[in-house]
Amino acid sequence: MRILLADDHALVRRGVRLILETRPGTRVVAEAGDGAEAVALARREPVDLAVLDVSMPRMTGLQAAREIARLDPAPRILMLSMYDHDQYFYESLRAGASGYVLKSAADQDLLQACDAALRGEPFLYPAAMASLMRSHLEQLRRGVEPKANPLTPREDEVLKLIAEGRSSREIAEALTISPKTVEHHRANVLHKLGMRDRTELTRYAIRAGLIEP
Repeated sequence: MRILLADDHALVRRGVRLILETRPGTRVVAEAGDGAEAVALARREPVDLAVLDVSMPRMTGLQAAREIARLDPAPRILMLSMYDHDQYFYESLRAGASGYVLKSAADQDLLQACDAALRGEPFLYPAAMASLMRSHLEQLRRGVEPKANPLTPREDEVLKLIAEGRSSREIAEALTISPKTVEHHRANVLHKLGMRDRTELTRYAIRAGLIEP
């Protein structure tokens, strides 16, 4: 099993790598410190599995997962997170991940999640599975469909950078678009989310796993 590992903390990557490589036949062949680097490596380096931290600078693991899931052939994807939060694993599944593993339980769950991913099976840690079932059953009882992320991938990128405190000019330079286009995306994001200012957008970005609190 050839693995791409992405986390913005070198010590975390080292620990996760040690866990992964205890599995016979498993090798971490590429490491990235942010989502953009992970996407670039996935395009160059054929891997069977991408293990991505949910929250990373420049491009989050969720954004990277969406890009990696579009590759042909696409590797399986697992998300790593320190957050036991419903919104994060809902967004992970929507982004194309087949599993969600808490860092606090990585030594217990990560290898099991790898095996499940390569079999084409989903993996969620036990508390997440129970939460998903409770939430789904409650929504069915009330006749409510779970809400999908209303934003496009580009709007997600703009939202992340806004929440990080970047100016329109800085966002334009980072995404190679014009400041006018940034303002257009900002207006669309505010309208779709029903929000009024950067503070509300930042709270939403934290809940959606785009930035760390």
